[in-house]
Amino acid sequence: MERCKLGAMKIHVLVENTSNCAGLVPEHGLSLLIEACGRRILFDMGASEAFAANAERMGLDLGTVDVAVLSHGHYDHGGGLPHFLEISSHAPVWVSPWAFEPHFNATGKDIGLPPELAEHPRLHTATATVTELAPGITLHQAADMPCPYPAEGAGMEAIVNGHRVADDFRHEQYLLIEEAGRRTLFSGCSHRGILNIVTNFRPDVLVGGFHYMKATAHTDTPRLQHAADILHALPTRYYTGHCTGNVAYSILKSKLGERLHSFSTGQIFVP
Repeated sequence: MERCKLGAMKIHVLVENTSNCAGLVPEHGLSLLIEACGRRILFDMGASEAFAANAERMGLDLGTVDVAVLSHGHYDHGGGLPHFLEISSHAPVWVSPWAFEPHFNATGKDIGLPPELAEHPRLHTATATVTELAPGITLHQAADMPCPYPAEGAGMEAIVNGHRVADDFRHEQYLLIEEAGRRTLFSGCSHRGILNIVTNFRPDVLVGGFHYMKATAHTDTPRLQHAADILHALPTRYYTGHCTGNVAYSILKSKLGERLHSFSTGQIFVP
């Protein structure tokens, strides 16, 4: 697959759990606007219309988005999808074949996507393991990815073929951008396990949530220190937020140092 050879990537954080910018609304969710390879890519749409309101306040026109990607089938990443389909007249939205299966959290709460959107004509289903969206931009399915490390999402469930089962997070997908000799991978929540994702892709840069948000210093410090050792052994630089959690971030930061950065609503960065 062809790589693009343009300049520096730029990432606009449209919504995340935190905000340091007056007038911008945070929420439990994630939405990033990526400028790379001569394209504008919307990665996730948060839990509500907040991503679009924040984009407007940041001076960003989401009507100019070329393509959108939904990282997985949870409301905090696709709750804003109906609004995006209204404000964008043309951009295709790439989803996993399993994105619209019913999904539930560990307490039994429905955290899935609006099922009525499943047949929307602007949705494109990525059925191949790897799908090229544009030169240098590929979408990778989680379903067949080797997972020697544990997944992150204990107790979460899905309804598959009419049966309620433990969620295996086959509905995750990852966006890989290869630009100017650098490989940058985007992951929404990394439910399949951040360690599995990084060791499989070995990107130069990874952007996304690590889903350690329920970890506590009392019970999870050894596990997180082990994770930090594995992440540190790879040459990857990390930008994280949303579902990583403060405890995990602090422990990982102590090992990874300047190779680990956090992001928040309204931030613009070049990874």
